[in-house]
Amino acid sequence: MNLRTFYFHKERVKIMKKVFDIEVDCGHCALKMEEAVKATAGVKDASVNYLTLKMRVEFEDGADVDAVMKAARKNCKKVESDCEIFLD
Repeated sequence: MNLRTFYFHKERVKIMKKVFDIEVDCGHCALKMEEAVKATAGVKDASVNYLTLKMRVEFEDGADVDAVMKAARKNCKKVESDCEIFLD
């Protein structure tokens, strides 16, 4: 898991981000996936890069990453049934 540490106003803040491989057929489908993941509870931000087939997800503080990503995958399947997020 990729944890980044930033300092804001002398406070130490950890931001949890993770990058996932994805499978998607077109740029429009990638945008639908990105929107579905952003709408998932526990996700602070997400971006999909269609050219590299990567999804970057930033999680809310204290989020259960595995549970959030399972919900995100389910949400993606609702909008684009043949997409995939590789969680391992």
